[in-house]
Amino acid sequence: MTLETTIDAPQRPFRLNYGFGSHRGLRRQLNEDSLVVTGNLFAVADGMGGHEAGEVASRICVETLASGVKQVRDDLTAEQLQQLMVASDDAIRRIAESRAGTTLAGVAIVRERQGLYWMVFNVGDSRVYRMSEGEFSQVSVDHSEVQEMVDEGYLSREEARHHPRRHVITRALGTGEASAADFWMLPVHDGDRLMVCSDGLTSEVDDEEILQELSAHHAPQDAVDALIRDALRSGGRDNITIIVVDVEDTEAEENRVITSPRSADSEEQQTTRPRFGDGGAGTLVGGVPGDGGATTGDAAVDRRGGGRGPQDSDRHGDRQGERA
Repeated sequence: MTLETTIDAPQRPFRLNYGFGSHRGLRRQLNEDSLVVTGNLFAVADGMGGHEAGEVASRICVETLASGVKQVRDDLTAEQLQQLMVASDDAIRRIAESRAGTTLAGVAIVRERQGLYWMVFNVGDSRVYRMSEGEFSQVSVDHSEVQEMVDEGYLSREEARHHPRRHVITRALGTGEASAADFWMLPVHDGDRLMVCSDGLTSEVDDEEILQELSAHHAPQDAVDALIRDALRSGGRDNITIIVVDVEDTEAEENRVITSPRSADSEEQQTTRPRFGDGGAGTLVGGVPGDGGATTGDAAVDRRGGGRGPQDSDRHGDRQGERA
């Protein structure tokens, strides 16, 4: 089946095609990652806490987001999304009694000023990347000690990937004093490809390799599968969760002239089939078109302590999709 959703904008309609996956990795006993996939919200949460506490924190986070988005449906605004993140933080603190936390990164389609925008958000070191109009970049900025050292010129990005303090994050939902998210508003363009991931990918695969895989695979699910394989081949020391979302301007597609016949298997190549790798699966709540879906899979927090770090959670999860 093809996982897609169509969103009608005042200017013209867009179709979102997406794929996702989660894997426990090769060294973790649990998958503490969770993800939420709906028609207009795509996010990854990387739980911290150990002894299943991290899994609980990430699950609470995505369930809260999914429930809130389900209520507003296609009318999600930037203000509502910010309120949902505050509600997620409060829920984790109340249920886990501040003994567990989670990172969160994602993108949402929001309506602002009579137009459609990507609202990119993050807390911690899960990331959002964007390919758009020939450019590839990391949109989110990590909340971590090594990112602060990079910003101050003490480390290069490559040195940061291997630094012994790379596990220490400075913001998280549900624990610590700093839980505020950062937000970016980006216009939606035909041909956009966005990727949301936990640090189980970026700790193993550098940005150049990520770009190569995103460029090499047309179907979002194929890109997800390839990136998970790359992370496992590089060691798979943490849980790996990835969402890839493509934007297609349906009006532009209808106006395109088809100059050659499609191959017999072209429909199959267009589909995105959610899969889960072997091992402990992350949690996905929902996954039905139109419903909110979620998957589980500045005080500094060392995520290695008690299974709390980017390198400390090996998750293997399944992928599901939703339509608005």
